[in-house]
Amino acid sequence: MLTDTLGLLLAVLVTPASTTDRDAARILLPAAKNHFRQLARIWADDGYTGHLTDWATQHLGVVLDIVRRSDDVQGFQVLPRCWVVERSFAWLLRSRRLVRDYERRTETSEAFQHQSAVPASAA
Repeated sequence: MLTDTLGLLLAVLVTPASTTDRDAARILLPAAKNHFRQLARIWADDGYTGHLTDWATQHLGVVLDIVRRSDDVQGFQVLPRCWVVERSFAWLLRSRRLVRDYERRTETSEAFQHQSAVPASAA
């Protein structure tokens, strides 16, 4: 899921559980960049570390900032900027349809996520 700085849904990609976050980002980010041409910086958590940051800069011209968890903190820690996406997940789960995944096609699941995000963007 890609959101803006307020947490409003910009793009979503549903993949099989066997697809890693980094591999899914290589599919989602080019489509998002084509649709949102002014997209210049993306904050992501540790799941997106590795060659993806270099790839995003070289191929898309987008800076991918990885928000890292501090090594000296134990337990739960709110990560700057990453909480925005977590809040967006909570907003989407207010839709009863998304609590369980009944869909057979990923496109249908993506459509229901877009539909569930409409009330948040209308507020």
